[in-house]
Amino acid sequence: MAEFQLVMPKMGESIAEATIIKWMKNEGDSIAMDETLLEIATDKVDSEVPSSYAGILTKKLFKENDVVAVGAVIAIITDSKALDSAPPAVPNAVIENKVSEIVKEAAATLETKVEAIAQVIKPIVNGNRFYSPLVLNIARTENVTMSELEGMEGTGAEGRVTKRDIIAYLENRSNTAKPIGVSTSQEKPEIAVSKPMTAISAIPVAPKVVTAAGDEIIEMDRMRKLIAEHMVMSKHVSPHVTSFVECDVTNLVRWREKVKTPFEKKEGEKITFTPIFVECVVKAIKDFPMVNISIDGTNIIKRKNINIGMATALPTGNLIVPVIKNADHMNLVGLTKCVNDLANRARQNKLLPDDIQGGTFTITNVGTFGNVMGTPIIFQPQVAILAIGAIRKKPAVIETAEGDMIAIRSMMFLSLSYDHRVVDGVLGGSFLRKIGDYLEAWDVKREI
Repeated sequence: MAEFQLVMPKMGESIAEATIIKWMKNEGDSIAMDETLLEIATDKVDSEVPSSYAGILTKKLFKENDVVAVGAVIAIITDSKALDSAPPAVPNAVIENKVSEIVKEAAATLETKVEAIAQVIKPIVNGNRFYSPLVLNIARTENVTMSELEGMEGTGAEGRVTKRDIIAYLENRSNTAKPIGVSTSQEKPEIAVSKPMTAISAIPVAPKVVTAAGDEIIEMDRMRKLIAEHMVMSKHVSPHVTSFVECDVTNLVRWREKVKTPFEKKEGEKITFTPIFVECVVKAIKDFPMVNISIDGTNIIKRKNINIGMATALPTGNLIVPVIKNADHMNLVGLTKCVNDLANRARQNKLLPDDIQGGTFTITNVGTFGNVMGTPIIFQPQVAILAIGAIRKKPAVIETAEGDMIAIRSMMFLSLSYDHRVVDGVLGGSFLRKIGDYLEAWDVKREI
């Protein structure tokens, strides 16, 4: 009998695990090659997993909502032709032992990958030591104080506390009367010393909400929970500053109005304002490359590639940020095709994990909803995000050779939120103004 093992597929360089949302087939069902077997979700995007083999689904090794490591075996598929001529069935005990071994192997693989991710993710500084987000999360869950963390002996790089260290400490603490930092009668009592606010104590706890008659309780879906966690984390990590400029985009609006019909006939694509904004942002990043960076502890990572994320609203009301890779290598036609493709696939829930990874700068168009400006939250680990307001006709002063005059112009606000740890007002304000300059200088005679 020919048996095939279906494994959790690799979905991107930084994705090590996925959650099984729904099995599309039951054990005993037939499945064709490339037919969808299950739906999975990562912290980036939802995907469908097709079967790599045709046959009978004989065993599902994980249940819905289980978190599975990339590369772990998730199902056993048996060749339907071989099944017809198969020898007597293997006893259930043998099958159960095999499944148990596979599950244990998958669990060990998952633990190893989680440990690897915890080491790769930038540790968080608390006092004079570094603690990874995984260790801090365990500490929060188990009510481990910062003084206890500081008293642990770490076995990781540079003496850092690892997951195994804190778990071992918790096991010992449960069997020990005196936790770290608490004195006994034979020891000198500790002198209370005030310490700086730490990452654990700095995060405020939301007050308990009291419901009233008629209130409706709606649980957040998985994506909304992830968005909420990321927004809180970003505000906690980066000191946000926002600058604003107003731009006269009359020439740009006139040019698009003139070329949109012939552009669609020639290229088979509708040209929106988004690829135009992206092109101007890319030019400004080339002028101010220190906006296209990330922070790694006390190191600044200056990005070689310019990958522009574009915040896209989904029909569910949630938000996703597909990324235009190497945007500086594309002309306006290429940007238009890429923007339209990503936006369409985002709304149809057909984005791949790689489509939303690797962004170095993000644009969000709040003008789509009629807003004139906004103060967006930085998409970590980037250091800046641009909000584009609605284009509105309004009276404006124009300087001419004959003197100043008032005319009706198409005006638009731009707002840039940036991480004040590395982007000062001079850099952030100058970069934002440069974007506005490129938009205002748009050549109304430009050929498509």
